[in-house]
Amino acid sequence: MRLSLVTPVLTMLPGAHARWEESATIDHVAQIAAACDRLGYDHITCSEHIGVPATEAPRRGATYWDPLATLGYLAARTERIRLATNVLVLGYHHPLEIAKRYGTLDVISGGRLILGVGVGTLEEEFDLLGAPFDDRGNRADDAMRALRASLSQHEPSYEGTHYSYRGFVIDPCAVQARVPMWVGGRTLRSLRRAAELGDGWTPFAVSPQQVREWLGRIEIAADFEVVLAPSRPLDPIEQVDATTEELAALGDAGATIVKASLVHHSLAHCIEQLEALARLAEAI
Repeated sequence: MRLSLVTPVLTMLPGAHARWEESATIDHVAQIAAACDRLGYDHITCSEHIGVPATEAPRRGATYWDPLATLGYLAARTERIRLATNVLVLGYHHPLEIAKRYGTLDVISGGRLILGVGVGTLEEEFDLLGAPFDDRGNRADDAMRALRASLSQHEPSYEGTHYSYRGFVIDPCAVQARVPMWVGGRTLRSLRRAAELGDGWTPFAVSPQQVREWLGRIEIAADFEVVLAPSRPLDPIEQVDATTEELAALGDAGATIVKASLVHHSLAHCIEQLEALARLAEAI
């Protein structure tokens, strides 16, 4: 079973982060990323919010490190582990903006980018950026088609329902022949979008039973990734049996990668938990 990590510090949800994270630095994050790299984890993540309304912060949290700057730094502190946006909100960006900026990240990292994308739900943030909200689903579909036509292309061109361009050079561009695009969300529609336009699905707040049922309705490619998260942080040191059962349940539901969050009380404890989780996953 492959493992990935919801990277501590970079996003702090109310009641879900450890106290030590509040004073942590980028060097602490880099040490965690390096441990994941050493232990064979598949990828680490960084989410995106440009600005969270103050009224929403008690529910969604207010801390969201910028994925481009953060993953660019972590690329220089790691060697193998992949770097995933989880997720980039498509409606906030022009496809060529993503192709250039994240294509550069792919170059910097030596081809380790995973472009996790989503439709977005926070209307106030769309309004802040002057981005259309009501047609965001159709716009996201067109953006994914545009990205597939443009990533890794020196002079991309695309004609779609919302985006149209040609005659522009994107240099540097991604070095991967096909940058993996994974779709986030919590609906059957997000899975359908992922199966049609992407290379994987990384849902949140969807039970293993629901995932299994939805996957049974959709035809997916043999190499399609299903990236599932446990319902709660794992404690592979103190709760070995419960953690093993959780990993097995996610595998039975169809997970190809488990995107874990961990119980941890310090940087050292976090790394110990990463080591313990890797040992458990090897045995499954």
